[in-house]
Amino acid sequence: MKILYVASGIPVPGNLGGSTHTYEVARGLAQRGHEVHVVAVTREGRTQLKHLWRPAILQWDGVTIHHIDIPKIASLITVLPILRLARAIQPDVIIERYYNFAGAGMIAARVLRIPTLLEVNALIIDPHSERKRRLDDRLGGPMRRWATRQCRWADAIVTPLHTTVPAGIDRTRIHEHPWGADVDRFVPANPPHDPTLPPTIIFIGSFRAWHGAGHGVAAARRVLDAGVACRFVFVGAGPQLDEAQALAAGYPGITFRGALPYADMPAVIQSADIGIAPFDTSAHPALQAAGFYWSPLKIHEYMACGLAVITSAITPLDRIVRHQSEGLLVPEGDVTALADAITTLVADPVTRAQYGAAARARVVAAYSWQQHCADLEAILTTIQAQHTR
Repeated sequence: MKILYVASGIPVPGNLGGSTHTYEVARGLAQRGHEVHVVAVTREGRTQLKHLWRPAILQWDGVTIHHIDIPKIASLITVLPILRLARAIQPDVIIERYYNFAGAGMIAARVLRIPTLLEVNALIIDPHSERKRRLDDRLGGPMRRWATRQCRWADAIVTPLHTTVPAGIDRTRIHEHPWGADVDRFVPANPPHDPTLPPTIIFIGSFRAWHGAGHGVAAARRVLDAGVACRFVFVGAGPQLDEAQALAAGYPGITFRGALPYADMPAVIQSADIGIAPFDTSAHPALQAAGFYWSPLKIHEYMACGLAVITSAITPLDRIVRHQSEGLLVPEGDVTALADAITTLVADPVTRAQYGAAARARVVAAYSWQQHCADLEAILTTIQAQHTR
Protein backbone atom coordinates (compact mmCIF):
# COMPACT_ATOMS: atom_id res chain seq x y z
CA MET A 1 0.00 0.00 0.00
CA LYS A 2 0.97 3.68 -0.24
CA ILE A 3 1.53 5.27 3.18
CA LEU A 4 1.90 8.92 4.19
CA TYR A 5 3.54 9.15 7.62
CA VAL A 6 3.28 12.62 9.21
CA ALA A 7 5.89 13.22 11.90
CA SER A 8 5.70 17.00 12.12
CA GLY A 9 8.60 18.65 13.91
CA ILE A 10 10.63 15.43 14.15
CA PRO A 11 14.11 15.59 12.56
CA VAL A 12 14.61 12.69 10.15
CA PRO A 13 17.43 11.72 9.82
CA GLY A 14 18.17 12.57 13.44
CA ASN A 15 19.37 11.30 16.80
CA LEU A 16 16.30 11.93 18.99
CA GLY A 17 14.20 9.01 20.19
CA GLY A 18 11.37 10.26 17.98
CA SER A 19 13.76 10.42 15.02
CA THR A 20 14.79 6.81 15.54
CA HIS A 21 11.20 5.66 15.97
CA THR A 22 10.01 7.44 12.82
CA TYR A 23 12.94 6.19 10.76
CA GLU A 24 12.64 2.57 11.92
CA VAL A 25 8.88 2.42 11.33
CA ALA A 26 9.13 4.03 7.89
CA ARG A 27 12.08 1.87 6.85
CA GLY A 28 10.47 -1.28 8.26
CA LEU A 29 7.25 -0.70 6.32
CA ALA A 30 9.23 0.05 3.15
CA GLN A 31 11.15 -3.20 3.58
CA ARG A 32 7.81 -4.98 3.73
CA GLY A 33 7.04 -3.72 0.22
CA HIS A 34 5.07 -0.54 0.89
CA GLU A 35 5.65 2.89 -0.64
CA VAL A 36 6.33 5.17 2.33
CA HIS A 37 6.40 8.97 2.37
CA VAL A 38 7.43 10.76 5.59
CA VAL A 39 6.79 14.39 6.54
CA ALA A 40 9.53 15.56 8.92
CA VAL A 41 12.03 18.40 9.47
CA THR A 42 15.72 18.62 8.70
CA ARG A 43 16.58 19.95 12.16
CA GLU A 44 14.53 20.42 15.32
CA GLY A 45 13.16 23.95 15.68
CA ARG A 46 14.30 25.02 12.22
CA THR A 47 12.13 27.37 10.15
CA GLN A 48 12.42 27.62 6.37
CA LEU A 49 9.27 29.15 4.96
CA LYS A 50 10.22 28.15 1.41
CA HIS A 51 9.85 24.52 2.53
CA LEU A 52 6.33 25.22 3.78
CA TRP A 53 5.13 25.46 0.17
CA ARG A 54 7.81 23.39 -1.54
CA PRO A 55 9.04 20.57 0.73
CA ALA A 56 12.66 19.49 0.27
CA ILE A 57 12.68 15.83 -0.80
CA LEU A 58 15.19 13.22 0.36
CA GLN A 59 15.33 9.59 -0.75
CA TRP A 60 16.75 7.54 2.12
CA ASP A 61 16.76 3.79 2.82
CA GLY A 62 13.84 3.18 0.46
CA VAL A 63 11.74 5.98 2.02
CA THR A 64 10.78 9.36 0.53
CA ILE A 65 11.16 12.12 3.13
CA HIS A 66 9.42 15.45 2.60
CA HIS A 67 11.06 18.11 4.77
CA ILE A 68 8.68 20.86 5.84
CA ASP A 69 10.86 22.95 8.17
CA ILE A 70 8.36 24.38 10.62
CA PRO A 71 8.91 24.15 14.42
CA LYS A 72 6.96 21.42 16.18
CA ILE A 73 4.83 23.91 18.12
CA ALA A 74 3.61 25.41 14.80
CA SER A 75 2.80 22.06 13.17
CA LEU A 76 -0.84 22.88 12.48
CA ILE A 77 0.08 25.59 9.96
CA THR A 78 1.28 22.79 7.66
CA VAL A 79 -2.32 21.71 6.99
CA LEU A 80 -2.46 23.11 3.45
CA PRO A 81 0.93 21.79 2.27
CA ILE A 82 0.19 18.36 3.76
CA LEU A 83 -3.24 18.37 2.14
CA ARG A 84 -1.61 19.25 -1.19
CA LEU A 85 1.01 16.53 -0.66
CA ALA A 86 -1.67 13.95 0.16
CA ARG A 87 -3.60 14.87 -3.00
CA ALA A 88 -0.42 14.40 -5.05
CA ILE A 89 0.62 11.10 -3.42
CA GLN A 90 -2.92 9.67 -3.03
CA PRO A 91 -1.98 7.46 -0.06
CA ASP A 92 -4.06 4.45 0.94
CA VAL A 93 -3.56 5.34 4.61
CA ILE A 94 -2.16 8.21 6.68
CA ILE A 95 -0.23 7.70 9.91
CA GLU A 96 0.23 10.72 12.15
CA ARG A 97 2.56 10.91 15.13
CA TYR A 98 0.52 12.63 17.86
CA TYR A 99 1.66 15.92 19.36
CA ASN A 100 -0.36 18.57 21.24
CA PHE A 101 -0.07 21.09 18.40
CA ALA A 102 -0.09 18.67 15.48
CA GLY A 103 -3.02 17.14 13.60
CA ALA A 104 -2.47 18.40 10.04
CA GLY A 105 -2.32 14.81 8.76
CA MET A 106 -5.56 13.95 10.52
CA ILE A 107 -7.28 16.96 8.95
CA ALA A 108 -5.99 16.05 5.48
CA ALA A 109 -7.22 12.48 5.93
CA ARG A 110 -10.62 13.75 7.05
CA VAL A 111 -10.95 16.02 4.02
CA LEU A 112 -9.81 13.34 1.55
CA ARG A 113 -11.61 10.44 3.29
CA ILE A 114 -8.43 8.44 3.82
CA PRO A 115 -8.18 5.89 6.68
CA THR A 116 -5.96 7.04 9.53
CA LEU A 117 -3.77 5.60 12.25
CA LEU A 118 -2.83 7.85 15.16
CA GLU A 119 0.51 6.98 16.72
CA VAL A 120 0.58 7.99 20.39
CA ASN A 121 3.86 7.94 22.32
CA ALA A 122 2.99 10.18 25.27
CA LEU A 123 0.09 11.03 27.54
CA ILE A 124 -2.51 12.83 25.37
CA ILE A 125 -4.22 14.67 28.23
CA ASP A 126 -1.60 16.20 30.50
CA PRO A 127 -2.05 15.81 34.29
CA HIS A 128 -3.13 18.88 36.31
CA SER A 129 0.41 19.37 37.59
CA GLU A 130 1.69 20.22 34.09
CA ARG A 131 1.85 23.88 33.03
CA LYS A 132 0.26 23.14 29.61
CA ARG A 133 -2.74 21.55 31.34
CA ARG A 134 -3.22 24.47 33.72
CA LEU A 135 -3.05 26.91 30.80
CA ASP A 136 -5.50 24.77 28.82
CA ASP A 137 -7.89 24.71 31.78
CA ARG A 138 -7.78 28.50 32.02
CA LEU A 139 -8.61 28.74 28.31
CA GLY A 140 -11.55 26.37 28.62
CA GLY A 141 -9.86 23.16 27.41
CA PRO A 142 -9.26 23.69 23.64
CA MET A 143 -6.20 21.43 23.59
CA ARG A 144 -8.06 18.61 25.36
CA ARG A 145 -10.96 18.89 22.93
CA TRP A 146 -8.61 18.86 19.92
CA ALA A 147 -6.71 15.85 21.26
CA THR A 148 -9.91 13.92 21.90
CA ARG A 149 -11.29 14.80 18.47
CA GLN A 150 -8.17 13.39 16.77
CA CYS A 151 -8.61 10.15 18.73
CA ARG A 152 -12.23 9.91 17.60
CA TRP A 153 -11.31 10.58 14.00
CA ALA A 154 -8.63 7.88 13.97
CA ASP A 155 -9.58 4.47 12.63
CA ALA A 156 -6.93 2.95 14.88
CA ILE A 157 -4.56 4.15 17.60
CA VAL A 158 -1.18 2.55 18.29
CA THR A 159 0.49 3.24 21.64
CA PRO A 160 2.82 1.43 24.05
CA LEU A 161 0.21 1.72 26.85
CA HIS A 162 -3.55 2.32 26.47
CA THR A 163 -3.65 4.77 29.41
CA THR A 164 -2.08 7.43 27.16
CA VAL A 165 -5.46 7.69 25.40
CA PRO A 166 -8.43 9.47 27.06
CA ALA A 167 -10.86 7.14 28.84
CA GLY A 168 -13.80 8.12 26.63
CA ILE A 169 -12.23 6.69 23.47
CA ASP A 170 -13.40 3.28 22.23
CA ARG A 171 -10.78 0.85 23.58
CA THR A 172 -11.31 -1.63 20.75
CA ARG A 173 -9.53 0.80 18.39
CA ILE A 174 -6.46 1.02 20.64
CA HIS A 175 -3.57 -1.35 19.91
CA GLU A 176 -0.73 -1.65 22.42
CA HIS A 177 2.59 -2.18 20.65
CA PRO A 178 6.03 -1.50 22.15
CA TRP A 179 8.91 0.10 20.34
CA GLY A 180 11.83 -2.16 19.50
CA ALA A 181 15.36 -2.66 18.28
CA ASP A 182 16.67 -3.41 14.83
CA VAL A 183 17.87 -6.93 15.60
CA ASP A 184 19.81 -7.10 12.33
CA ARG A 185 21.85 -4.02 13.18
CA PHE A 186 22.05 -4.35 16.97
CA VAL A 187 23.77 -7.69 17.47
CA PRO A 188 26.14 -9.15 20.10
CA ALA A 189 29.83 -8.33 19.87
CA ASN A 190 31.81 -10.70 17.66
CA PRO A 191 34.15 -11.99 18.98
CA PRO A 192 32.68 -11.97 22.50
CA HIS A 193 34.44 -9.97 25.20
CA ASP A 194 37.18 -11.63 27.19
CA PRO A 195 35.43 -12.54 30.49
CA THR A 196 38.68 -12.09 32.43
CA LEU A 197 38.84 -8.36 31.60
CA PRO A 198 37.05 -5.76 33.75
CA PRO A 199 33.53 -5.28 32.35
CA THR A 200 32.02 -2.04 31.07
CA ILE A 201 28.69 -0.72 32.34
CA ILE A 202 26.87 1.63 29.95
CA PHE A 203 24.09 4.19 30.37
CA ILE A 204 22.47 5.67 27.26
CA GLY A 205 19.75 8.27 27.37
CA SER A 206 18.66 11.80 28.04
CA PHE A 207 20.17 13.50 31.06
CA ARG A 208 16.82 14.37 32.58
CA ALA A 209 15.77 13.52 36.12
CA TRP A 210 13.44 10.66 35.21
CA HIS A 211 16.08 8.87 33.14
CA GLY A 212 18.10 8.33 36.30
CA ALA A 213 21.53 9.31 34.99
CA GLY A 214 22.31 10.90 38.35
CA HIS A 215 21.38 7.67 40.11
CA GLY A 216 23.65 5.84 37.68
CA VAL A 217 26.63 8.08 38.49
CA ALA A 218 25.98 7.84 42.23
CA ALA A 219 25.85 4.03 41.97
CA ALA A 220 29.06 4.02 39.88
CA ARG A 221 30.85 5.95 42.62
CA ARG A 222 29.76 3.41 45.21
CA VAL A 223 30.92 0.50 43.08
CA LEU A 224 34.29 2.08 42.34
CA ASP A 225 34.77 3.18 45.96
CA ALA A 226 34.32 -0.48 46.94
CA GLY A 227 37.28 -1.38 44.74
CA VAL A 228 35.26 -3.27 42.11
CA ALA A 229 37.22 -3.57 38.85
CA CYS A 230 35.01 -2.12 36.09
CA ARG A 231 34.41 1.07 34.14
CA PHE A 232 31.33 3.16 33.44
CA VAL A 233 30.39 4.94 30.20
CA PHE A 234 27.56 7.49 30.01
CA VAL A 235 26.22 8.43 26.56
CA GLY A 236 23.77 11.24 25.88
CA ALA A 237 23.04 14.86 26.70
CA GLY A 238 20.45 16.91 28.53
CA PRO A 239 19.89 19.47 31.29
CA GLN A 240 21.46 17.32 34.04
CA LEU A 241 24.66 16.47 32.16
CA ASP A 242 26.76 19.13 33.93
CA GLU A 243 25.47 17.95 37.31
CA ALA A 244 26.28 14.32 36.47
CA GLN A 245 29.77 15.23 35.29
CA ALA A 246 30.41 17.21 38.47
CA LEU A 247 29.28 14.22 40.54
CA ALA A 248 31.76 12.02 38.64
CA ALA A 249 34.70 14.40 39.08
CA GLY A 250 37.78 12.60 40.38
CA TYR A 251 36.61 9.19 39.16
CA PRO A 252 38.67 8.15 36.11
CA GLY A 253 36.54 5.00 35.87
CA ILE A 254 33.54 7.12 34.80
CA THR A 255 33.57 8.66 31.31
CA PHE A 256 31.05 10.70 29.33
CA ARG A 257 30.79 10.51 25.54
CA GLY A 258 28.02 13.05 24.92
CA ALA A 259 25.26 12.64 22.34
CA LEU A 260 26.27 10.32 19.50
CA PRO A 261 24.74 9.63 16.07
CA TYR A 262 22.26 6.76 15.95
CA ALA A 263 24.48 5.00 13.40
CA ASP A 264 27.22 4.74 16.06
CA MET A 265 25.02 3.14 18.71
CA PRO A 266 25.40 -0.55 17.78
CA ALA A 267 29.19 -0.41 18.16
CA VAL A 268 28.94 1.67 21.34
CA ILE A 269 26.61 -0.84 22.99
CA GLN A 270 28.64 -3.81 21.75
CA SER A 271 31.64 -2.41 23.62
CA ALA A 272 29.78 -2.86 26.94
CA ASP A 273 28.84 -5.85 29.11
CA ILE A 274 26.00 -4.47 31.25
CA GLY A 275 23.35 -1.90 30.32
CA ILE A 276 21.64 0.19 33.00
CA ALA A 277 18.34 2.08 32.75
CA PRO A 278 17.51 3.37 36.26
CA PHE A 279 14.27 5.19 35.40
CA ASP A 280 12.67 7.19 38.23
CA THR A 281 9.01 8.06 37.62
CA SER A 282 8.84 10.20 40.78
CA ALA A 283 10.44 12.97 38.71
CA HIS A 284 7.81 12.81 35.93
CA PRO A 285 4.16 13.66 36.81
CA ALA A 286 2.74 12.24 33.55
CA LEU A 287 4.40 8.86 34.14
CA GLN A 288 2.95 8.78 37.63
CA ALA A 289 -0.50 9.69 36.32
CA ALA A 290 -0.69 7.17 33.45
CA GLY A 291 1.91 4.55 34.29
CA PHE A 292 5.18 3.96 32.47
CA TYR A 293 3.95 4.46 28.91
CA TRP A 294 7.41 4.79 27.38
CA SER A 295 8.86 1.93 25.42
CA PRO A 296 12.55 2.68 25.99
CA LEU A 297 14.77 2.15 22.98
CA LYS A 298 17.90 1.71 25.04
CA ILE A 299 16.60 -1.35 26.89
CA HIS A 300 15.62 -3.08 23.64
CA GLU A 301 18.95 -2.17 22.06
CA TYR A 302 20.95 -3.33 25.10
CA MET A 303 19.11 -6.64 24.88
CA ALA A 304 19.59 -7.00 21.13
CA CYS A 305 23.36 -6.61 21.65
CA GLY A 306 23.33 -9.35 24.26
CA LEU A 307 23.91 -7.20 27.34
CA ALA A 308 22.65 -8.15 30.77
CA VAL A 309 20.28 -5.34 31.77
CA ILE A 310 19.60 -3.63 35.09
CA THR A 311 16.47 -1.49 35.21
CA SER A 312 13.73 -0.32 37.56
CA ALA A 313 11.19 -2.78 38.94
CA ILE A 314 8.15 -1.09 37.41
CA THR A 315 5.59 -2.27 34.86
CA PRO A 316 6.04 -2.73 31.91
CA LEU A 317 9.84 -2.77 32.32
CA ASP A 318 9.49 -5.83 34.55
CA ARG A 319 7.76 -7.62 31.67
CA ILE A 320 10.52 -6.80 29.19
CA VAL A 321 13.43 -7.56 31.51
CA ARG A 322 12.48 -10.36 33.87
CA HIS A 323 14.34 -10.49 37.16
CA GLN A 324 17.17 -13.03 37.10
CA SER A 325 16.30 -14.00 33.53
CA GLU A 326 17.44 -11.18 31.20
CA GLY A 327 18.93 -9.11 33.99
CA LEU A 328 18.14 -7.66 37.39
CA LEU A 329 15.38 -5.35 38.61
CA VAL A 330 15.89 -2.79 41.39
CA PRO A 331 13.50 -0.41 43.18
CA GLU A 332 13.35 2.90 41.32
CA GLY A 333 15.45 5.60 42.92
CA ASP A 334 17.37 3.12 45.10
CA VAL A 335 21.05 3.90 44.44
CA THR A 336 22.27 1.28 46.91
CA ALA A 337 20.25 -1.47 45.23
CA LEU A 338 21.50 -0.33 41.82
CA ALA A 339 25.12 -0.43 42.98
CA ASP A 340 24.61 -3.87 44.53
CA ALA A 341 23.07 -5.21 41.30
CA ILE A 342 26.00 -3.88 39.25
CA THR A 343 28.48 -5.44 41.68
CA THR A 344 26.67 -8.78 41.50
CA LEU A 345 26.85 -8.93 37.70
CA VAL A 346 30.43 -7.69 37.54
CA ALA A 347 31.48 -10.50 39.89
CA ASP A 348 29.68 -13.26 37.95
CA PRO A 349 30.62 -13.33 34.23
CA VAL A 350 28.87 -16.69 33.68
CA THR A 351 25.49 -15.46 34.91
CA ARG A 352 26.04 -12.16 33.11
CA ALA A 353 26.56 -14.02 29.82
CA GLN A 354 23.47 -16.16 30.44
CA TYR A 355 21.34 -13.06 31.05
CA GLY A 356 22.74 -11.45 27.90
CA ALA A 357 21.95 -14.47 25.73
CA ALA A 358 18.42 -14.62 27.17
CA ALA A 359 17.99 -10.88 26.54
CA ARG A 360 18.99 -11.26 22.90
CA ALA A 361 16.57 -14.16 22.40
CA ARG A 362 13.73 -12.27 24.06
CA VAL A 363 14.08 -9.08 22.05
CA VAL A 364 14.31 -11.04 18.78
CA ALA A 365 11.13 -12.93 19.68
CA ALA A 366 9.02 -10.07 20.98
CA TYR A 367 10.60 -6.59 20.88
CA SER A 368 12.07 -5.94 17.44
CA TRP A 369 11.22 -3.18 14.97
CA GLN A 370 10.68 -5.96 12.48
CA GLN A 371 7.87 -7.40 14.63
CA HIS A 372 6.48 -3.93 15.35
CA CYS A 373 6.21 -3.19 11.61
CA ALA A 374 4.59 -6.55 10.88
CA ASP A 375 1.95 -5.80 13.53
CA LEU A 376 1.51 -2.26 12.18
CA GLU A 377 1.04 -3.61 8.65
CA ALA A 378 -1.77 -5.88 9.86
CA ILE A 379 -3.56 -2.92 11.49
CA LEU A 380 -3.16 -0.73 8.39
CA THR A 381 -4.46 -3.51 6.15
CA THR A 382 -7.52 -3.89 8.36
CA ILE A 383 -8.46 -0.21 8.46
CA GLN A 384 -7.90 0.13 4.72
CA ALA A 385 -10.23 -2.84 4.08
CA GLN A 386 -12.85 -1.32 6.40
CA HIS A 387 -12.82 1.91 4.36
CA THR A 388 -13.35 0.12 1.07
CA ARG A 389 -16.46 -1.77 2.19
